Amino acid sequence: MSDTTTDPAADSSHQHEHGGIFGERTELIFALLSGVFLALGFAIEKLVEGGPELAPLAFYLGAYFFGGFYTLKEAIDNARARKFKIDSLMLVAATGAAILGEFAEGALLLFLFSIGHALENYAMGRAKRAIDALAELAPDTATLMRGGQQITVPVEELVVGDVVLVRPNERLAADGFVVDGQSAINQAPVTGESIPVDKRPVSDRAAARQNSTTIAAHSQVFAGTINGSGALQIEVTRKSSESTLSKVAELVATAETERSPTQRMTDKFERIFVPLVLLLAVLLLFAPLVIDEPFSASFYRSMAVLVAASPCALAIATPSAVLSGVARAARSGVLIKGGAALEDLGTLKAMAFDKTGTLTKGEPRITDVITIGTVSEQELLSVAIAVERLSDHPLAQAVVRDGLDRLEDKEIKNASDLESLTGRGVTARLDSETVWIGKAEMFGVDGIEPLDRAAADAIARLREQGRTTMAVRFGNRDLGVIGMMDTAREGAKEALAELRALGIERMLMISGDHTKVAEAIAKEVGLDEARGDLMPQDKVDAIDALSREAKVAMVGDGVNDAPAMAKATVGIAMGAAGSDVALETADVALMADDLRKLPFAVGLSRKSRAIIRQNVYVSLGIVAILVPATIFGLGIGPAVIVHEGSTLLVVFNALRLLGHQEG
Repeated sequence: MSDTTTDPAADSSHQHEHGGIFGERTELIFALLSGVFLALGFAIEKLVEGGPELAPLAFYLGAYFFGGFYTLKEAIDNARARKFKIDSLMLVAATGAAILGEFAEGALLLFLFSIGHALENYAMGRAKRAIDALAELAPDTATLMRGGQQITVPVEELVVGDVVLVRPNERLAADGFVVDGQSAINQAPVTGESIPVDKRPVSDRAAARQNSTTIAAHSQVFAGTINGSGALQIEVTRKSSESTLSKVAELVATAETERSPTQRMTDKFERIFVPLVLLLAVLLLFAPLVIDEPFSASFYRSMAVLVAASPCALAIATPSAVLSGVARAARSGVLIKGGAALEDLGTLKAMAFDKTGTLTKGEPRITDVITIGTVSEQELLSVAIAVERLSDHPLAQAVVRDGLDRLEDKEIKNASDLESLTGRGVTARLDSETVWIGKAEMFGVDGIEPLDRAAADAIARLREQGRTTMAVRFGNRDLGVIGMMDTAREGAKEALAELRALGIERMLMISGDHTKVAEAIAKEVGLDEARGDLMPQDKVDAIDALSREAKVAMVGDGVNDAPAMAKATVGIAMGAAGSDVALETADVALMADDLRKLPFAVGLSRKSRAIIRQNVYVSLGIVAILVPATIFGLGIGPAVIVHEGSTLLVVFNALRLLGHQEG
């Protein structure tokens, strides 16, 4: 059972450490043997006339031994740790029954308590196994490619830079990136994605090795995921102990110890309630001074009240639900870091979303190319591509990718001397001339000539349409303007509609991008409110203002939005797989870049809160009924049956969360 004065969540995990001659089933087998000895003793006592008087007692003592073995073991451990627990109460009550000569009732008490304890451990073990299974997804060995040879090694021996071979249908042994081969990988164990994701080699192995955060999703792979029909060679980027899977398993395993608001409330209740119950039990020992009854009857009643009033079910009510909810979320690629986050997620009334990488793919596309005067589109794009292919900025990469698609003549000259003007644009040299590419605000300051009227007007028109703009100047000529726009994430509109249906009353976008750009994307995905041109501190201020009106979540990428996430009631990181920062900063991490997981997480939280409330009401209700009943004569046996039944009821009720469905 659970500790009435210490952390029940930690206690619940301690319960599973029982072992013995029958392995993990020893506790259950001992409980059943206790029942067998009890039944035999009772049968001999009631049914065999003239039988030996010591025979029933011998069987009852056998029931005491098997029923009380683990109870005594835990009571001794608790006494050493100076803890007060229900195990000790049960031993006192059973000992008291023996002193009074009620061996049958004492044996019944220990049998019922031990069988209830064993069944509770089994039920809680189901939720624990769902979590432990995460850590077991990665294989124990890997096929290492070394000197043209294939060597099987333990995954613990893999180091960063090793190249491993992953055969068709094998599980991946490490986080890394694809260097050879193409295949589709089932990433459900880590990200919860239901459809396998196509993977292909990185375009620049040296760049990927130097900075793993630049690895594209189509080349990044994770330990524990399952390869499809093609063989792959993977370069390892993390040791097995530091893989995304191991971090998730570790965070989920520790999440159950995070105290939720309900858990903190029940802890306060227990701190007041338990001393009152102990005081009541002591007072009942003095009943013979008031009423005409023997001390043995008063002692028996006092023991029955102690058993009935022990808040076992209340102590396990919240941890069991948190454990099940966190385990269920992890199975679908949603990492919820503890009971507080699980409960808070279901209380949200407002959500703020970052734009880039959250509501959009973070992959801008060229939408408009406006030339000035006699300049051709070929000339404008050739100059822009020559300069931007020297940069690794997402906008620059989009110009190169989409620009080349638009050109018939792919012959591009080489630019040099790229210089970044942070937040404004870039300059470079091409054909001995200077090229400027950037925002309108880059021109007309710091000695750079202002844009001519045609270019400025083009930028104004495109910005009104929500485009991100960049002007291109070659030497002393303005060639024109390129308009770009990020594309909305697939499923974003549907996900936001589901959130609204779940009761999220206010949703808005807060972005560092231009206000018109933010408004255009907001309109596309179905948001009513968008704020642009925000610096990181502005986002924090916006969350602070929202949190004064309602409980609010900040949904972002876990890196740039970390301060705003910390300020929100719940910080939610998108695409956290492979990102240490996202896993560390967020309260809730969506492992996949799939916004549709967010309604599932909110729905699961709402159901978890409902089950926690049900468990608390049942727990308190049973205690409220049992205490008066035992005071007025209900025996220890029936009290234990109801007591253990209520504990099992709340645990099995919590296990319903493991079956919660998406969508």
